Amino acid sequence: QVQLVESGGGLVQAGGSLRLTCAVSGRSHALGWFRQAPGKERELVASISWSGTSTYYKDYAKGRFTISRDNAENAVYLQMNDLKPEDTAVYYCAANIRSTGWVGSQYEYDYWGQGTQVTVSS
Repeated sequence: QVQLVESGGGLVQAGGSLRLTCAVSGRSHALGWFRQAPGKERELVASISWSGTSTYYKDYAKGRFTISRDNAENAVYLQMNDLKPEDTAVYYCAANIRSTGWVGSQYEYDYWGQGTQVTVSS
Protein backbone atom coordinates (compact mmCIF):
# COMPACT_ATOMS: atom_id res chain seq x y z
CA GLN A 1 0.00 0.00 0.00
CA VAL A 2 1.31 3.43 -0.97
CA GLN A 3 -0.10 6.69 0.31
CA LEU A 4 0.59 10.03 -1.35
CA VAL A 5 -0.18 13.45 0.06
CA GLU A 6 0.33 16.58 -2.03
CA SER A 7 0.92 20.06 -0.70
CA GLY A 8 2.16 23.41 -1.92
CA GLY A 9 -0.67 24.46 -4.20
CA GLY A 10 -2.24 27.88 -4.07
CA LEU A 11 -2.99 31.10 -5.90
CA VAL A 12 -0.18 32.79 -7.80
CA GLN A 13 0.07 35.50 -10.41
CA ALA A 14 1.14 34.75 -13.94
CA GLY A 15 4.91 34.57 -14.14
CA GLY A 16 5.19 33.38 -10.56
CA SER A 17 6.46 30.10 -9.14
CA LEU A 18 5.19 27.33 -6.93
CA ARG A 19 6.82 24.20 -5.56
CA LEU A 20 4.59 21.20 -5.07
CA THR A 21 5.57 18.46 -2.65
CA CYS A 22 4.23 14.93 -2.49
CA ALA A 23 4.93 12.90 0.63
CA VAL A 24 5.16 9.22 -0.24
CA SER A 25 4.69 6.42 2.25
CA GLY A 26 5.18 2.82 1.25
CA ARG A 27 7.23 1.24 -1.47
CA SER A 28 7.14 2.88 -4.88
CA HIS A 29 9.25 3.04 -7.99
CA ALA A 30 8.36 5.51 -10.70
CA LEU A 31 6.57 8.68 -9.61
CA GLY A 32 4.66 11.17 -11.65
CA TRP A 33 2.82 14.47 -11.52
CA PHE A 34 -0.44 14.87 -13.37
CA ARG A 35 -2.96 17.67 -13.64
CA GLN A 36 -6.62 18.07 -14.46
CA ALA A 37 -8.21 21.35 -15.42
CA PRO A 38 -11.98 21.89 -15.25
CA GLY A 39 -13.71 20.19 -18.14
CA LYS A 40 -10.52 18.54 -19.33
CA GLU A 41 -9.02 15.11 -19.02
CA ARG A 42 -6.24 14.39 -16.60
CA GLU A 43 -2.83 14.71 -18.27
CA LEU A 44 0.75 13.90 -17.45
CA VAL A 45 3.03 16.74 -16.42
CA ALA A 46 6.23 14.86 -15.70
CA SER A 47 7.54 11.52 -14.49
CA ILE A 48 10.73 10.46 -12.74
CA SER A 49 12.51 7.14 -12.37
CA TRP A 50 13.15 5.45 -9.05
CA SER A 51 16.78 6.62 -8.99
CA GLY A 52 15.85 10.14 -10.02
CA THR A 53 18.33 10.08 -12.87
CA SER A 54 15.76 9.77 -15.64
CA THR A 55 12.87 12.16 -16.21
CA TYR A 56 10.19 12.84 -18.79
CA TYR A 57 8.23 16.03 -19.39
CA LYS A 58 5.29 16.89 -21.55
CA ASP A 59 6.12 19.62 -24.03
CA TYR A 60 4.27 22.34 -22.14
CA ALA A 61 6.29 21.62 -19.01
CA LYS A 62 9.73 21.56 -20.60
CA GLY A 63 11.89 24.47 -19.54
CA ARG A 64 9.40 25.69 -16.92
CA PHE A 65 8.79 22.73 -14.61
CA THR A 66 11.28 20.48 -12.85
CA ILE A 67 10.47 17.15 -11.24
CA SER A 68 12.79 15.77 -8.58
CA ARG A 69 12.69 13.27 -5.77
CA ASP A 70 14.41 12.60 -2.49
CA ASN A 71 14.14 8.93 -1.61
CA ALA A 72 15.67 9.52 1.81
CA GLU A 73 12.86 11.98 2.55
CA ASN A 74 10.25 9.88 0.72
CA ALA A 75 9.14 12.83 -1.34
CA VAL A 76 8.73 13.96 -4.92
CA TYR A 77 8.66 17.59 -5.94
CA LEU A 78 7.45 19.68 -8.84
CA GLN A 79 9.06 23.09 -9.18
CA MET A 80 6.92 25.24 -11.44
CA ASN A 81 8.27 28.51 -12.80
CA ASP A 82 6.86 31.11 -15.18
CA LEU A 83 3.34 29.92 -14.45
CA LYS A 84 0.58 30.76 -16.91
CA PRO A 85 -3.21 30.94 -16.44
CA GLU A 86 -3.50 27.77 -18.52
CA ASP A 87 -1.54 25.93 -15.82
CA THR A 88 -4.55 26.29 -13.53
CA ALA A 89 -5.60 22.78 -12.50
CA VAL A 90 -5.68 20.26 -9.71
CA TYR A 91 -2.26 18.65 -9.55
CA TYR A 92 -1.90 15.02 -8.52
CA CYS A 93 1.08 12.86 -7.75
CA ALA A 94 1.01 9.17 -8.54
CA ALA A 95 3.12 6.11 -7.87
CA ASN A 96 3.95 3.06 -9.95
CA ILE A 97 5.14 0.07 -7.94
CA ARG A 98 6.47 -2.02 -10.84
CA SER A 99 8.69 0.11 -13.05
CA THR A 100 12.04 1.61 -12.07
CA GLY A 101 12.09 3.86 -15.11
CA TRP A 102 9.79 6.82 -15.71
CA VAL A 103 6.22 6.00 -16.70
CA GLY A 104 4.23 8.10 -19.15
CA SER A 105 0.78 6.57 -19.08
CA GLN A 106 -1.63 7.37 -16.27
CA TYR A 107 -3.06 3.87 -16.64
CA GLU A 108 0.21 2.39 -15.41
CA TYR A 109 0.12 4.19 -12.08
CA ASP A 110 -1.11 2.23 -9.11
CA TYR A 111 -1.70 4.85 -6.43
CA TRP A 112 -2.83 8.47 -6.47
CA GLY A 113 -2.87 11.39 -4.10
CA GLN A 114 -5.91 13.52 -3.41
CA GLY A 115 -4.63 16.48 -5.40
CA THR A 116 -3.73 20.10 -4.70
CA GLN A 117 -5.25 23.10 -6.44
CA VAL A 118 -3.04 25.46 -8.41
CA THR A 119 -4.64 28.67 -9.62
CA VAL A 120 -2.74 31.13 -11.79
CA SER A 121 -4.27 34.57 -12.20
CA SER A 122 -3.60 36.77 -15.20
